[in-house]
Amino acid sequence: MMKFLKMLAAASALSLLVGCSANIEDYQGEEPQLKLEEFFDGELVAYGMVQDYSGKVIQRFRADLKGTWDGNEGVLDEQFYYADGSEQERIWYITKTGENSYEGRASDVEGVAEGTTAGNVLNWSYTLIIERDGEPFSVKLDDWLYLVDEDNMINRTQMYKFGLPVGEITLYIGKK
Repeated sequence: MMKFLKMLAAASALSLLVGCSANIEDYQGEEPQLKLEEFFDGELVAYGMVQDYSGKVIQRFRADLKGTWDGNEGVLDEQFYYADGSEQERIWYITKTGENSYEGRASDVEGVAEGTTAGNVLNWSYTLIIERDGEPFSVKLDDWLYLVDEDNMINRTQMYKFGLPVGEITLYIGKK
């Protein structure tokens, strides 16, 4: 019974935190304005880490990114180099669908990623399929990208499974 009460208390605390999360409109007036077709055009480099649900760093990485745009259609080629020696490629196909909205597709993304910008921020939401013990494992990502200036960005991502937090990704992205 005590274990059940602790789990209920934890779930209640989590729901309070989720209810108090930031809203994209909170950034409406922030400068500089984020336009994916401008920031993700050309060569960039990223450095980041993945943490598990407890906050322990479980992976570090560098990524080389190259973005190209043709009107409202963009391609972002990401080459990841992990500290454990493994490598990964993800190619995003991004479409600007409105003044402040984007959609994205990638081979390891389930369905369509949806993003909205306001001011200097993008909130990007999608389900990523990762490999865990040799099996596909899907996690929901709540991705927040904060433009610091025209050449630098900070990205924070919360990962969820069954609505519960399972990890976090933090990275810096800069233009070369």
